[in-house]
Amino acid sequence: MANIIVFAILAVVILASAVMCVTTKRIMRAATFLLFVLFGIAGIYFLLDYTFLGAAQLSVYAGGVTMIYIFAIQLVNKRTLQGLVERMKGSRVAFGALVTLIGLATVVVVFLKNQVVNRFAEMADTEVSMEAIGRSLVSSDKFGYVLPFEFISVFLLACIIGGIVISRKE
Repeated sequence: MANIIVFAILAVVILASAVMCVTTKRIMRAATFLLFVLFGIAGIYFLLDYTFLGAAQLSVYAGGVTMIYIFAIQLVNKRTLQGLVERMKGSRVAFGALVTLIGLATVVVVFLKNQVVNRFAEMADTEVSMEAIGRSLVSSDKFGYVLPFEFISVFLLACIIGGIVISRKE
C-alpha cells in the first residue's frame, strides 16, 4: 500500500512539473521543472528497486543534461530571450490538440495491432535481474546498449564544445 502512495505522489509531481515545464514563459523555470521531472523518474526507478538505473538517472540526466541546458541558457543573450515571448493563439492550441490526438490514436492502434498489452501481461510474472540489465547495458550484442551509449557521450561532448565555441567572443 505504501508503494502505491509513493507512486501516486511521484506521478503527480512528474505530471505537474512536466505541465509547468512546457507552459511557463521563463526559460530558467522550465529547466528547473525539467529537473523535477527527472528526479521523479529516478524516484520511480528507486521504488522499483532498480537502484542502478535510478543512480544513472540522477547522475546522467538530472545532473549532466540539466546542467548543459542551464549552461546553454546562460550563454544566450537576454535581449534574444526577451523577444521570444509569444502569446498563445486559439488556432495554435486547437492545432496542437488535434496533432496530439492523432499521435495518441496512432500509438493506440500500434499497441492494439502488435498486442503489446498481452505481451506485458505475459511478462509480468518474470523478473529481470540486475545482472541481466547490467550485461545488456555493456554488451555489444544485437540488443546491447554500448553503441547508443557511445553516441550519447559523443553528442554531449559536441554540446559542450558547441557551448564553448558560442561563448567565445570574437
